[in-house]
Amino acid sequence: MLKAIIFDMDGVLADSEYTYLESKSTILEEAGHPVEESYHYQFMGTTGEHMWRIMKEQFSLPLSVEEYIEKMNRYRSKMVERDGIRPIEGAPELVKRLHDAGLPLGVASSSTLKEIKVILQSLGIEDCFQAVMSTEEVPNSKPAPDVYLEVARRLCVDPVDCLGIEDTKNGSTAVHRAGMVCVGFQNPAFPKQDLQLADRIVSSFDDLDAEALAQIHQEVREG
Repeated sequence: MLKAIIFDMDGVLADSEYTYLESKSTILEEAGHPVEESYHYQFMGTTGEHMWRIMKEQFSLPLSVEEYIEKMNRYRSKMVERDGIRPIEGAPELVKRLHDAGLPLGVASSSTLKEIKVILQSLGIEDCFQAVMSTEEVPNSKPAPDVYLEVARRLCVDPVDCLGIEDTKNGSTAVHRAGMVCVGFQNPAFPKQDLQLADRIVSSFDDLDAEALAQIHQEVREG
């Protein structure tokens, strides 16, 4: 029985992935290592510490991981100041429909807790969630299931009764490893992601509500 729904944030609730892609590409190009945008897809759904640790090693970058994270976030802040926080089409409306239906909701994001709260507030949906967590608060980031398991614990719901909504390979793997049903969101405006571990894939939130997600959860559980 579906008792709670847990959302990723970047790429599911907020159109913020582009700020990571652009800022990292700019920093690497400045360091003499231009890369294709597709290079960054492997990091989608992971923490800044994880991605910069790998890139620092791969490209022998001179600054510390912390310095690159600070620089990336400074660049990203300028983009947000320029563009504002953009919602994924239909996402805030879906959250409000689920909240109005009485379903406990959570957020499990790889962004910092401070950034998560700012974005949820900007989208006008911060009061819809009973548990909001960053992977910085758990031992292992996505694709490990830690953050999803902890959000379920805080919601007082068994993971088997949860449904997670993700848009990346790392995120959908985390939901799968947590033993939850996974709905993969394939945004037509984004590069296609590997969502093979998702139990269902949708390309729009318009037709989703508590009843539709409960039906998906039931069908997956019944095999």
